[in-house]
This record gives sequence, C-alpha cells and structure tokens, in this order.
Amino acid sequence: MAKLIMSLDNAVIREVPLDKERVTIGRKPHNDIQIDNLAVSGEHALIVTILNDSFLEDLGSTNGTLVNGNPVKKHILQTNDVVEIGKYKLKYVNETNAGQATVADFEKTMVLRAPIPKAGGGAPAGSFGDTQINPTATTTQSRPQQTTVTPAAKPVEKLAAIQILTGSSAGKELELTKNLTTLGKPGVQVAVITRRPHGYFITHVEGASYPVINGKTLDAQAHQLNDHDVIELAGVKMEFFFKNS
Repeated sequence: MAKLIMSLDNAVIREVPLDKERVTIGRKPHNDIQIDNLAVSGEHALIVTILNDSFLEDLGSTNGTLVNGNPVKKHILQTNDVVEIGKYKLKYVNETNAGQATVADFEKTMVLRAPIPKAGGGAPAGSFGDTQINPTATTTQSRPQQTTVTPAAKPVEKLAAIQILTGSSAGKELELTKNLTTLGKPGVQVAVITRRPHGYFITHVEGASYPVINGKTLDAQAHQLNDHDVIELAGVKMEFFFKNS
C-alpha cells in the first residue's frame, strides 16, 4: 500500500497510508490530511489512488504545490517523490511499484478535443490523438490481449472498448486491454477507466466538472460501467461497450 511520510524541518511528523481512493490535503478540518498553517489553502491538494498508482492534483491553491522542487498542477506520483505544501514535505512511498515502470499498466491516453466548427471550408480543427502519460513509455499500437484464466484468478472475462460518437473522430475505437486507461483533455477534464476483476469503473481525476454517464453527472466515487453506457467527457460523447468473444 502506498503512503505519505510527512515531515517538517526534516523531522518526521506522521505517516499517512493512502488507503482511500481520494485523500484531500488542506488547512480546513474536513480534509483527510489537515495542515493547520496559513501558507496552506483550505482545500489545497488532492491525491486519487487507483489500483497501485496515485495521482496528485493541486486544487488551485494560493501558494501552489511542488513535487521535487517543481510546481505542478497534476502529477502521477512515483516512489520517493517529495510533495511540498507550505513548509511541510510529504514523501510518497509505494513499495508495490518500487523498482518497476509504473506506467506499464497504463493504456495509451486518449486525448479528446471537442469538435470545432469549420472555418473557411477547411477540416474541423478538433482531432483525436494518443499520448502516453509518461513520455518514457512505449507508444506502440495497443492490441487485444490473449489471456489465460487460471482457476485461482477472476479477471474481467469480457474485453471492453470505447467508441467516439461526436466530433471529427467519430467512429474511432480504443480497446481497454490494460488495467488503466485515461481519457479527456489535460487541464480541462480527465477521467480514468480501470479494469478490475469484477468490471470496468470510471473515476474522475481532474477538472471542475465530473463525467456524465447516460445524462447523469457522476460524483467523486468510482462508477461501474455497463454495456452501451454513453460517457460525456471534455465535450466529447463516447460509448462504452463489451466486445463479442
């Protein structure tokens, strides 16, 4: 399990296990990690943990959030990263991912851009592209996995995919063969689809607005996806569906 080691002036104050999907950090008492210091905003930062990976997001704080000395808005935490909030330091430790390339379980990110009206008869400026969350990861085209199910394991038996319904990329598909697939437009709205033993789940990661499923806005909790659910994210509609065996 991942954890944060909190320190002040090189003295360790406490260790905080990241045993919840969402952990908030801030000055106000309702935060999971309360830091009672005027340099810390009331709701300063958020850490979303999905499977063995944690995402850090600055919540528009006054003084900002640093990771290894660099200001960040959104960051995928790696073992031994040091998060600085005010004068406090929170060292991220994840023994599960230690010594491993943590992005190995990530599907290629689907960056979604809402359709933009044609100008001067040209093609729409909106486009569909693939980028990796981590630039060191491979960018080869993903292919359906051939898996062998052992009696002791209970993986998701059905392979799922998403198909773009609107914009210039309508009709394109992405198979959800990996454990984690990120969708959206960084800085606007980002969500993560996780492939778990008992189904596929979508979780909000970044942005003021939450994803919409079948016309209903989600909350902060993970939501299980059903066949033919229509997802609205970053101004784009897409359909989640299970592929035939």
